[in-house]
Amino acid sequence: MSRSLKQVAVLLVALLCLDPHSRVSSAPICTHGPSGCHVPSLADLFDRVIQHSARMHSLSNDLHSEFEQYFLPSKNSIGKIYRKCHTSSILTPNGKENAQKLAREELTEVILKLLMAWRDPLFQLHQSMAHQQDFNSFSSNKALEMGDMTHELRKGVEKVAEKMRVLGMLGNSVTGLSPAETMLPISDSGEAMSNYELLYCFRRDSNKVQNYLKILKCRIIPEHDC
Repeated sequence: MSRSLKQVAVLLVALLCLDPHSRVSSAPICTHGPSGCHVPSLADLFDRVIQHSARMHSLSNDLHSEFEQYFLPSKNSIGKIYRKCHTSSILTPNGKENAQKLAREELTEVILKLLMAWRDPLFQLHQSMAHQQDFNSFSSNKALEMGDMTHELRKGVEKVAEKMRVLGMLGNSVTGLSPAETMLPISDSGEAMSNYELLYCFRRDSNKVQNYLKILKCRIIPEHDC
């Protein structure tokens, strides 16, 4: 046996003799919540989605402000904005008191519907901005980031809802969107919503989502910062 083959053989024997528990492995899987493995509480999950929604709304504010600063003055389009948002067909409570009156299932459903309704429009916004020379790549990437954050937030809220179901705090009556609620509105002239209108509507809806999540948390866990 050559020297190189002997070295390979010795290495294989050494690996086989290692204690399997001493080998490099991925982080422990918390399927059964073993000791030393942190399983997030419902309060933890709420904190995460609320913080995420705050970052998402802040980003929408930034991009909306950039658009107002650089584009509206030159295009004199202030009087042409505020067309009906595509999410206007989703019935949302107006004000904190009305939101507090909704059943947990209804408020959770409203949050998920708003998030699901923005999946395609934000992707279209990114595509539109990426193909226009007026926008720099930084602004276009912000639009893409908002789309990713909306998707991640929806998954986070779904985890919160599942946790509430497991704890017996939420029923199974939460439903999804109808096809009409995912479509962008068309004006009388046949024009799709402008980028500015999309930003205006998303900023409005992201603020709603953030406020509704805070209200839902206070109803479920009233002792936490309510």
